[in-house]
Amino acid sequence: ANMDTNASSSMVGGNAWRGREPFSLFTVLILTLLVLLTVATFLWNLLVLATILRVKAFHRVPHNLVASTAVSDVLVAALVMPLSLVKELSAGRRWRLGRELCLVWVCFDVLCCTASIWNVTAIALDRYWSVTRQLQYTLLARRRISNVMIALTWLLSAAISLAPLLGWGETYSPEQERCQLSQDPSYTIVSTGGAFYLPLCVVLFVYWKIYKASKFHMGGRRRNAVVPLSEAAQVR
Repeated sequence: ANMDTNASSSMVGGNAWRGREPFSLFTVLILTLLVLLTVATFLWNLLVLATILRVKAFHRVPHNLVASTAVSDVLVAALVMPLSLVKELSAGRRWRLGRELCLVWVCFDVLCCTASIWNVTAIALDRYWSVTRQLQYTLLARRRISNVMIALTWLLSAAISLAPLLGWGETYSPEQERCQLSQDPSYTIVSTGGAFYLPLCVVLFVYWKIYKASKFHMGGRRRNAVVPLSEAAQVR
């Protein structure tokens, strides 16, 4: 009996000790890289914003679209990525920061990531219209349309991110200490479609059209090119 008691106590002590073991070298390396990535993302996009604000030549389209993208990425680095690191460091990746902070984290995660993706889509649309509608797509029209696209981008992102707060699914489970995106099937379909698949299809279609338009313009330039006299005589 004493031997069993000693064995069980040693097992409990061993389990407790293993629970207190420090992180492995690989885990420390991964966490260091994630911290550096977070800091680099924040500083790089902050530098982009500072450059656009300081240089007057950048106060025009499409740099306002680039600035909107940088704002969303700065918010991701400042509000989303640090809390993600805290979650990764917790035992079992559990959420121990409470329901309110969980809702804030998930909301900003969806908001900023969706806005960043749609800002890239807006930049692609601006390039497409500037290539295919050079006469109609003037600087004034580009400025107005870009402002509308920025407003729609953030409104759509806010609608997708705030839906769980209004009762569309649940993001926090106090029993399991779990914080994640709403797993409601209908919300999953709407959020993934509106935040990823739809902008992906738009970007692929737009850049395919840009490629075709560029190829058409290059063919027209070659046909209208002036042929040297010697080459023209050889052709005849």
